[in-house]
Amino acid sequence: MIKPVRSFVLFVAMTLQISQPTFAEKVSGAVAKPLLAAQNASKTRKWAECLSSLRTADATDGKTAYDSFIINELTAFCALSSNDVPTATRAYEINLSSPFAAEKIAQRTRDLAKIHFNARDYKKTIEVGRNAIAKGYGDADTFLVVAQSYYQTNDFRNVREFVGNWIKDQEKRGQRPRENAIQMYVTSCMRLKDEACTAAGFEKLVTYYPNPAGWANLMQSLFASRNEVAAFNAYRLATDVGAMRTGDDYTEMAQRALEKGLPGEALAALETAFARKVFTTKRDIDRNTRLLNTTKERVAADRASLIKQDRDAAIGKSADADVRVGQAFLSYGQYPQAVIAIRRGITKGNLTDAGEAELVLGIALLKSGNKIEAGRVLRAIKGDAELRRVAKLWSLRA
Repeated sequence: MIKPVRSFVLFVAMTLQISQPTFAEKVSGAVAKPLLAAQNASKTRKWAECLSSLRTADATDGKTAYDSFIINELTAFCALSSNDVPTATRAYEINLSSPFAAEKIAQRTRDLAKIHFNARDYKKTIEVGRNAIAKGYGDADTFLVVAQSYYQTNDFRNVREFVGNWIKDQEKRGQRPRENAIQMYVTSCMRLKDEACTAAGFEKLVTYYPNPAGWANLMQSLFASRNEVAAFNAYRLATDVGAMRTGDDYTEMAQRALEKGLPGEALAALETAFARKVFTTKRDIDRNTRLLNTTKERVAADRASLIKQDRDAAIGKSADADVRVGQAFLSYGQYPQAVIAIRRGITKGNLTDAGEAELVLGIALLKSGNKIEAGRVLRAIKGDAELRRVAKLWSLRA
């Protein structure tokens, strides 16, 4: 399974829009001298001297509202530069109510959320961040620090709700959700033992950030599906994306294939397993060697009669016979023949399982290189929820 997110592993860089303030208007003569001294000190990175001069300016009688605004802006700059987070935070919070900050409120609110997060004040991060989001100020980093703050406080229910809604919003906007957001969502679902949520999260990961590890995590739940067709085609998918984890996975797939009368697929699974040296104990090697030898015998007989099976199925009334032959062609890599046979069965219309026929047709089309038609077929499958789920995942390959 996916490794739980560690503390601060999803580090948010300090992407604050902090720069030394300039005097857009004229500061009063009362504070001009200490402000200039503070500005000069900041240019030479003498942060303590900068803050000392600013305290002098702030204590000056007769300073204007604009003087106070500039004092706080420069105080935040020098304080942040010297890692004095409390002083910087107070200065920014005061300036949020200043009329001179009108154009900076959105950015300053986002900055404050990041400052609180980096100071590990998660409660304040959530308060300020959600306020920014509610007012339309929030950007992706704002969402992320709020999500991480919930996560760092082990509030996994709020992570699930907050990040889940964020992911949906990004998808509605046609945006790709952030990978670390999906990972937080999955990990929180796991902590809450919410299997449906966990599976949905893994589906998001393989949809937007496909890799063998993500597929392998997702496949584990599908392998255990009560729908035999869904489970077997999940094994097929896991093989296709390189997500088979253990020797037991290959053995299970081979046995399922033999039960379905598809020795070609069983042989391919076992040969891949031996090539990858996934069987490590003598017992497993011996057991699967015997299975391999038996499978080779069945393949020899099956391939020798495949053309006759195809001919008999074509003139027969059973649509299931056509689909079984089509799956045999599929297992031997004869994809065009597989498409023809499966379509022939679907056309006859007396299938035991129309959903399975459509699914294997989609897979055969995909394997034959017709990705557009494969995607259309796979996305149109109806019926059992588990089967539709596997079909949807196969469609990601189209």
